[in-house]
Amino acid sequence: MQMALTSPARDALAKLHRASEPDVLKVLLDRARLTPDSRERVLGHAAGLIADLRAAQTKGWVNQFLQEYRLNSSEGVALLSLAEAFLRVPDPETADLLIADKLGDADWRSHTGKSNSALVNSATWGLVVGRALVGEGAAGALKRLIARAGEPFVRQAVGAAMRMMGEVFVMGRTIDEAMRRMRKPENRGFTASFDMLGEAARTKADAERYFEAYVGAIRAVGSDPAAGHSVSVKLSALHPRYEVGQWDTCVPELIDMLAQLATEAAGRGIALTVDAEESERLEMSLEIIGAVARRPELAGWDGYGMAVQAYGKRARAVIRWADALGRIMNVRLVKGAYWDSEIKRTQVEGLSDYPLFTRKAATDVSYLACARDMLDAVHIRPAFASHNALTVATILEWAGDSRDFEFQRLHGMGEGLYERLVREEGYHCRIYAPVGGHRDLLAYLVRRLLENGANSSFVHQLADEHLTDEELLADPVEKIAEVGGTRHPSIPLPKDLFGAWGNSEGIDLFDRAILKTTADAIAVAPVPHVGTAGGSEVGLAIAKAQGAFPAWNARPVEERAAILERYADLLEANRIELMAYAVKEAFKTIPDALGEIREAADFCRYYAMQARGILGLRVLPGPTGERNELRMGGRGTWATIAPWNFPLAIFTGQNVAALVTGNTVVAKPAPQTPGIAARAIELAHEAGVPADALVLVTGGPEVGAALTDDPRIAGVAFTGSTPTAKRIARSLLEGEDRPIVPLIAETGGVNAMIVDSTALPEQVVADVVTSAFRSAGQRCSALRLLILQEEIAEPILEMLKGAMQLLRVGDPGDPRTDVGPVIDDAAYEKLMAYRESVRSQWIATIDVPAEGRFVPPTAIRLNAIEELNTEWFGPLLHVATWPAGELTKTIERVNAKRFGLTMGLHSRIARSAEIAEAKAHVGNLYINRSMIGAVVGSQPFGGEGLSGTGPKAGGPNYLPRFCAERAVSVDTTSAGGNASLLSLDEGGI
Repeated sequence: MQMALTSPARDALAKLHRASEPDVLKVLLDRARLTPDSRERVLGHAAGLIADLRAAQTKGWVNQFLQEYRLNSSEGVALLSLAEAFLRVPDPETADLLIADKLGDADWRSHTGKSNSALVNSATWGLVVGRALVGEGAAGALKRLIARAGEPFVRQAVGAAMRMMGEVFVMGRTIDEAMRRMRKPENRGFTASFDMLGEAARTKADAERYFEAYVGAIRAVGSDPAAGHSVSVKLSALHPRYEVGQWDTCVPELIDMLAQLATEAAGRGIALTVDAEESERLEMSLEIIGAVARRPELAGWDGYGMAVQAYGKRARAVIRWADALGRIMNVRLVKGAYWDSEIKRTQVEGLSDYPLFTRKAATDVSYLACARDMLDAVHIRPAFASHNALTVATILEWAGDSRDFEFQRLHGMGEGLYERLVREEGYHCRIYAPVGGHRDLLAYLVRRLLENGANSSFVHQLADEHLTDEELLADPVEKIAEVGGTRHPSIPLPKDLFGAWGNSEGIDLFDRAILKTTADAIAVAPVPHVGTAGGSEVGLAIAKAQGAFPAWNARPVEERAAILERYADLLEANRIELMAYAVKEAFKTIPDALGEIREAADFCRYYAMQARGILGLRVLPGPTGERNELRMGGRGTWATIAPWNFPLAIFTGQNVAALVTGNTVVAKPAPQTPGIAARAIELAHEAGVPADALVLVTGGPEVGAALTDDPRIAGVAFTGSTPTAKRIARSLLEGEDRPIVPLIAETGGVNAMIVDSTALPEQVVADVVTSAFRSAGQRCSALRLLILQEEIAEPILEMLKGAMQLLRVGDPGDPRTDVGPVIDDAAYEKLMAYRESVRSQWIATIDVPAEGRFVPPTAIRLNAIEELNTEWFGPLLHVATWPAGELTKTIERVNAKRFGLTMGLHSRIARSAEIAEAKAHVGNLYINRSMIGAVVGSQPFGGEGLSGTGPKAGGPNYLPRFCAERAVSVDTTSAGGNASLLSLDEGGI
């Protein structure tokens, strides 16, 4: 198959992808700049458009409602949260809790009578009354009122309001309804691009349903091609594994599906546009779009198109690519839909720079530069999607008398901007019109409202009475030129995210070329075998470390901290080699292997920063004539015992915490992963840690026992099983003459995730799959027990089954692999025996390769939460249910297991999160997110009860546990009186 994305095009995209903002904008500023005369005409035209927009905002209760309850108010946020969740809640009890949560605390009374709309003011009174019914202390009144009325009318009223809002932003529940609505007088002169509501497909069934919906829409719109309507499609809705790692399978399949849809549209004489996706999928999208564009059967069709997001640094390069396809392409230029998630993902992954602009004005500059390119292009038919009057006026100025382009706006937004242009001046405007049920509306609605409610958006600023037209129409080119195109000051580069210490460097595994290069390098990297020692060598290792302790402890804290930072640099410089160890020795997938190196580097830099702050001399208060000081230093020689599931990160974290506090270390890795530990020790020595201050011993349980039983050991840091931790604790207390020494133990847990009926099922399933099956379930924090509210259990489990079927189990060095093998034969046999013993309770499982230690990811149904009290360290997920209204009791049932490592909660009810925070006896509580991947310094990790002793690794209280604290008190008057007291002046008298 001919590649649609040529090497020059790919190189151009790669050059811009994470280029610095000033460098990219330097070129864009000249392209977007207006001449003084043009600027004057644009301002005049824009002022008229603003007047039209303002006039339209006074029409319709929804416009005024959104204006009254803007997203920078607590009331606006409450309504948005309610809209996002309410219609999917099936049970009355949880619905009432959600209403009480969102309406109960807000100050609705302050909005009374403030709107020009009688309907809005009536709605406000309804919210005031609703708060009186559901606010704090009103639960009894609400119940009595509902009982008297015979129906929960507050709940019904809220439901009706959410549906009314849905009708404003959704063109119709079906394509036929949407097409009928487009024939109404208010849409006269406009055409529509119909979009079938729904976010990314999670299962094959989702993708098939979306595909059929698109086919149905194309046929319906094609029944009246003269109306000029079109259809928009999302590639992520057509394939549940639309990911760079799955390129080889998903790209050909998506080319085939998109070609079928395009052929259907071409045959019916209508246009089809491919929507834009997140930046990580851009090259995939272009490959798919380009391949279909070159299909010979579509050569004469001029209805094919794509969307381009101007907030991306590669936007102009994409437009050049589209123009170079050599056929007419309809290009919809939008500002961009995923800005906040793109920023966060770049920070989380520790990448070099952002793929997009961090200032709204910079995006506006990019949009204008792209618009100019599109107007000049030979093969592009432009479509400009904007609600910004200045942007529209600028495009009109550049287009002159031409009408060979169109504007676009979102249904329910931007009303008034284009009516006069369309009906009086002959311009064309297309309405982007969502189609679907109100339940499907929610995620779309929230994203649209957030985009247009953001402080920097034109729609938001237009509603601000304090902004003048001059401020609204400020030139974005001049704004960006004034700051030199620099990044937004509140959005640091990922490496600077934590300020006081450097964030670890990631690899852009979303880039196919980088992913392939990384995988190829890992495949050929040698991983030498490292033998194991015997217990007899432990005594010699301890003696060496003890001998090195005085000199190492005497080194200034700054020197030890600097060594840790050099160590972090070396870990990153050798990361491909270390990742190869993680893949080949610990059987980690490539993303997990990268995470291992990053976490190890984070431990080094974070503890270096912490040591500088807490290990210095502290002067303490006291009476006059006395000097009191507190000094912290090393205790002696520590034993560190690390697990195989984080053979570099935990191993390094334990060692450097002990070292930076002045201790020397005898380090024992798990017997399954001695190679990566040996290489980590070599790099530590290269960084400047004396060879005798950090000594490696390898071997099995007998080596560990010899190490912890030795009375010369001044402390133990251990990560592993609870029984082993208890054995170590007992051994540390044996012997009359043995000092009492600290034990830092991190063990496992029966980690539960509780899900209520307000949670978004797609998000729940994604987080469950990640938490339970990533790393083959071999993380201490992995999800073991999923507890679903009874009313939503079956639909979520049905979606989970479909998502599990998409998991790829196999070679961890293959970029396509999601789940690798378990660590050794003993683990495999134990897990498989247990799995077979509960065969009758299987909810879902999947096929795995016949050869290798692959435990099939399996979901197992329990009759009660109490049935699981053992940690099964593998990809086995247990599922139970809980009744609505019993969250506190459910958390207490989990607490009763006495493990306390991690817990998850999925709920849109803030009060539920507060209950979990107050009641959950766990070290790490994760709300509305996955339960794995704790980040050093942000999410300190460690448990309580049967899950560990604390303090939490990667947190502010970890290093002091490694220290001996010594207080010194000196009587400064012993040499002949209190000189400092006697020398005081009169204090200003």
